[in-house]
Amino acid sequence: MHGTPHIVSDVMTQTVAAIGRRATFKEIVRMMQDWRVSALPVLEGEGRVVGVVSEADLLPKEEYRDGDPDLPDAGPGAGAGSGAGADPFFAPTRRRSDRPKAVAVTAEELMTSPALTTHAGATLAQAARTMARAGVKRLPVVDDLGMLQGIVSRSDLLKVFLRDDEDIAQEVRSEVVPYLFPTQVAAVRVVVENGVVTLGGRIGDTSVVPLAARLVRAVEGVVDVRFDLTGTGSAPK
Repeated sequence: MHGTPHIVSDVMTQTVAAIGRRATFKEIVRMMQDWRVSALPVLEGEGRVVGVVSEADLLPKEEYRDGDPDLPDAGPGAGAGSGAGADPFFAPTRRRSDRPKAVAVTAEELMTSPALTTHAGATLAQAARTMARAGVKRLPVVDDLGMLQGIVSRSDLLKVFLRDDEDIAQEVRSEVVPYLFPTQVAAVRVVVENGVVTLGGRIGDTSVVPLAARLVRAVEGVVDVRFDLTGTGSAPK
């Protein structure tokens, strides 16, 4: 019923900064600074994504700089009451899983693997859900063989909300309204302002309003949906 939703290939960046397994810590930091990115895909062979190094993977190097990541756990209460000279390594907020990365010097040692990725044909909603659930800011875009095709970021996904209001209104009029109100198309008004869609008019059955809300929100670029619909013998919705 709906037009094809925008997909990752519509918004992704095709020119991607990437590194190999043997890239050094300093090379990684320099590339992140030069490209102004917070994460870099790690490639092997002809461009297969095997991992991702992010700023979070690099930070343990600084976190453990005032301690020794090779030291064993001190156990419960270690360092308590030892005053200002206590080794902050023993603070309970230190994460044991970060220790290997604190002494890592190459991308292979630092990277998170396997990499969390998406495909060029994935919808923006699918990519957004993947990012949200994993708490990441960007995803490498790969083909079926895992070869790097591009990268998509949170800001790329938000570009859809720059869609023109009239373009959104036209899609709602041509795709949603005829589907929901096939005999009352002319009776339904569609107004879009700053991405907020308002459906107005007098219709025969207001029970379809929940479905209408769901379908309108599925239109790319819609920020919210409101209703000024009344039905025969019913109160305004």
